[in-house]
Amino acid sequence: MELRTVYTAQGHLVAEVIKGKLESAGIPVLLDYESIGRIYGLTVNGLGEVQVKVPEGLAEEALALLKEWPDEGDGAG
Repeated sequence: MELRTVYTAQGHLVAEVIKGKLESAGIPVLLDYESIGRIYGLTVNGLGEVQVKVPEGLAEEALALLKEWPDEGDGAG
C-alpha cells in the first residue's frame, strides 16, 4: 500500500491529535518518526518531527479535513 505524508508535526502530541481527527473520519493513519527523538524527548534538527501518513487513495480527503482546522492545517506537506 502506497502512503502519502499529509502533515508534518513537531512532536508527538500534535501528531496524535491529527491522527485522532483523521481516524475518527475513517482514515487509517501511520505515524513515522525517528525513535531516538521520542526516547529522549528531543525536538531539534528533525528529531521531534513526526510525519502523518495515510493511504494514497485517501490523501486528498485527509488534506481537506485538515484544512477545516486552520490551526493545524498549516503543517500539511
